Amino acid sequence: MPSTADSVEVDFITPRHLAGGGDPAWITVPLHRACGWSHGLDPLMPRVLLSSPDQKALLRLEPNPDDQWWTLQHTAEAGRPAWYASFGARTPVELIAAVTDALTAPVTPAGESCDPFEPLRQTAWSAPTIGADGLVSPDGTAYVQRLGSEEEPGAWFVTATLGPDRRPVWQARFGTHTPARLVTAFTAALTDSHPVYRTAGEQKLPTLDPHLVTRRFLDVPAVVGRL
Repeated sequence: MPSTADSVEVDFITPRHLAGGGDPAWITVPLHRACGWSHGLDPLMPRVLLSSPDQKALLRLEPNPDDQWWTLQHTAEAGRPAWYASFGARTPVELIAAVTDALTAPVTPAGESCDPFEPLRQTAWSAPTIGADGLVSPDGTAYVQRLGSEEEPGAWFVTATLGPDRRPVWQARFGTHTPARLVTAFTAALTDSHPVYRTAGEQKLPTLDPHLVTRRFLDVPAVVGRL
């Protein structure tokens, strides 16, 4: 059924890591309205800055064709050095929102003992056949790796790629001291089998390959499609 003035055609896409970036408001609006993060406004710069109520965390969205578009920085506090997380332009907003949701949620006693690899193991991710340590998705298009060793663990890298040349689609990076519960929130969202919706059209999707991406079209009320 063709879309009308009161409706918009929405793509529901799986897997979510190949759905494209999505609407940044999915992240910024809850932080501002529900969590009280304040925003800075610079009309001369194409960027968004949001700071937490305690001024310890800063989220920056700044279009940069040569580097990460999203950066979350947190100052040092008792028992933990400063840390950061950053995300490429095509990182799905649902995955980034999982991190900011975990950051603003109360910390449970078991929160810091999370293993970011566990959600991947539970969804049939496996060790790569060659190359570095880590886990790769069943379709071979996403890869999660932690640098360093068990004695001295380092940063986390999550990369989505396409094609035989493993062309990068996006990359997420978590510094060495990023709380494990935040990285686990990201990997759990990464393996979520529920589709995500996009309204920007085919040109915003990293791939249309039906062997890699499943798309379902549905007309929804225009006000919902703009959320």
